[in-house]
Amino acid sequence: MDEITSNINQNEFIAEIKEKVRQSQYNALKQVNKELIFLYWEIGKSIFNIEYSWGKSIIKKLSSELQKEFPGIKGFSITNIQRMVRFYSDYSDNEKLQSLIGEISWTKHVLIMEKCKDPQMREYYILATKKFGWTKNVLLHQIETQSYERFLINQTNYDKTVSPAVRNRAILAVKDEYIFDFLDLGEDYSERQLELELVKNIRKFLLEMGSQFAFIGNQYKLEVNDNEYFIDLLLYHRQLNCLVAIELKIGKFIPEFKGKMEFYLEILNDKVKLPNENDSIGIIICKEKDKTVVEYSLKSSKLPIGVASYETTGNLPKDYEKLLPNNEEIAEKIDIFLKDKLNNY
Repeated sequence: MDEITSNINQNEFIAEIKEKVRQSQYNALKQVNKELIFLYWEIGKSIFNIEYSWGKSIIKKLSSELQKEFPGIKGFSITNIQRMVRFYSDYSDNEKLQSLIGEISWTKHVLIMEKCKDPQMREYYILATKKFGWTKNVLLHQIETQSYERFLINQTNYDKTVSPAVRNRAILAVKDEYIFDFLDLGEDYSERQLELELVKNIRKFLLEMGSQFAFIGNQYKLEVNDNEYFIDLLLYHRQLNCLVAIELKIGKFIPEFKGKMEFYLEILNDKVKLPNENDSIGIIICKEKDKTVVEYSLKSSKLPIGVASYETTGNLPKDYEKLLPNNEEIAEKIDIFLKDKLNNY
């Protein structure tokens, strides 16, 4: 073995050891986080069960004694101990939430507890945070832009057109409405201006689309014989392992948009996608849409298409609240998250 080959082998060996160390550190941190959460759970449980007899004064006294006894350990302030009690109180009667307490960090649990009152909403954000690796700031952004509500009322035909292996993840990949409040657009703008602003703010755009999307290009050229066609935005979804065609419309959705997207998807599947990739999916993002018109339009399509709207402000219209599904349907949708989590972690 020559010296160059020997050095390469040694470097590869060292790199493998480094990766093992990193993975071990990561696993240790995960275990430490779970132990901390379970400790907080037990403290909250203990106080919850005796507080009625000693009153709230026990929290103040306990906080003082713990900080004296363990001066190097943070987390025993009066406020945080009160959160522990609330954590146990809010989650102890819900088996699903109980099963998820060790999945994310304490700071993210606190954020979800403070921002979300509904148990199913909490379940969604815990699962999504774990599933997509959201940081605290990303989680806050998702809550403030009401991704839970948009997830519940999204419109796609993926349940009938995407292979069972990736169907659940495909459905989860599309929101009903996107918030582009980071765009610098005037009152009147063109579709091209919208596209360029999204590309200019590509990091924020991909954050709003979802953590698994990657940007391939805008005005992506397709050629059929001597004719050229251009997709507004072409993305790639890492988990779905497929191309995602995005068409932008500054007006209201009309059924004709579906035909154009089907045309693009056929060409992508035939000429662009690689042999190891899944069939492409499409998302039409319009300024407005009539949900009934969208439903009828997608019924006849054999290609996977989702239709979403967009806003340039962060507030979900009040009318949307009437469109939210009932509790049973919400539970069924959230179960998609749970099943997908069990299959991938």
